Amino acid sequence: MESSNLKIAIIGVGNMGGAIARGLSKGTLVQSNNIFVSDVSQPNLYALNAFDPQINVSNANIEIVKEVDIIIIAVKPWLVEIIVDEIEKKIDYKKQIIVSIAAGVDFARMSDLFDTEATMFRVIPNTAIEIMQSVSIISSHKASKEQENLVVSLFGELGKTFLVPESQLNAYMSLSSCGIAYAFRYVRAAMEGGVEMGIYPNTAKEVVIQTLRGAIELLEANESHPEVEIDKVTTPGGITIKGLNEMEANGFTNAVIKGLKASHLK
Repeated sequence: MESSNLKIAIIGVGNMGGAIARGLSKGTLVQSNNIFVSDVSQPNLYALNAFDPQINVSNANIEIVKEVDIIIIAVKPWLVEIIVDEIEKKIDYKKQIIVSIAAGVDFARMSDLFDTEATMFRVIPNTAIEIMQSVSIISSHKASKEQENLVVSLFGELGKTFLVPESQLNAYMSLSSCGIAYAFRYVRAAMEGGVEMGIYPNTAKEVVIQTLRGAIELLEANESHPEVEIDKVTTPGGITIKGLNEMEANGFTNAVIKGLKASHLK
């Protein structure tokens, strides 16, 4: 499959599907005029056309799956069966790859809906895909190494990718897809603490965002464990260790772990 002329169909271009289309159009693997999208919402299609007029838009799912290499199903989980009923007889299972971003619809169910010999991928991105900074967790079913590399490269243009067994997909989803909401909640809590100490909300947000950005860059640059970096700023008897101990006394680490486990589908 030549990536230089790769053709992609995306069924459903709401928040996530639309972000994928926009991200791919800005990348190097897929030309905008080789991206075909469909949606029941005309405003969603207008928005994509306004972003890049070369993206092909349609209201007909059947029309856009013809002649493409990869079909991305970007609809809510409860709509997957409806979409499959419409398109499955039009798919060339020997040539086309099916990618689903519908959480909770596993390969066993997808094999029932599509042909049992279909090459399929499940991809769980997070909302940062909109700015090409997603974590995309990928699992494959009946795919060759070449096909795996292609899908990993495709979503690699939209952020960082991890190829994992399907059995681990839900754990990674808690850590990243759900985890981005937990990160936002920390930002909000830190802002509120700043306001209580007399800092204006917008200023507090800027400070917290830059602090987190710096923490991330330090971990990546030093390839260090978080505790190593924590030790650098926790002077004996100092204010940082007092703050950390107060957070732990109120269940900070335990709350994070319990929250992740609560969102882990089994």
